[in-house]
Amino acid sequence: MATNLADQKCVPCRGGTPPLTHDQIVPLQDQLAGWLVEADKKLIKYFKFKNWLEAVDFVNRISPLAEAENHHPDLYVRWGEVRVYLWTHKINGLTESDFYMAAKIDRVLAPA
Repeated sequence: MATNLADQKCVPCRGGTPPLTHDQIVPLQDQLAGWLVEADKKLIKYFKFKNWLEAVDFVNRISPLAEAENHHPDLYVRWGEVRVYLWTHKINGLTESDFYMAAKIDRVLAPA
């Protein structure tokens, strides 16, 4: 049985770890809904909300998760929208942990 990406633990990247290749990225991206891959280096998703407070509430809900996983996305917050950017800064590319974190972020919005 396949394991959900959101159930995986983010692993700190050690210097010298190669970023994922395009061929490694595709099957991981296929497991995520709505996440874009930019130049095989970043994951990006735009989340839409009804207003400013809902957007900020979403950021407040994913922030403790990011801290617990020690995997911190770049966030752009504006009225009715949050843009999430994920990549492993240390290698300027993507690792499996970026996909794990993306799935965990999506889970925050999933109905209980």
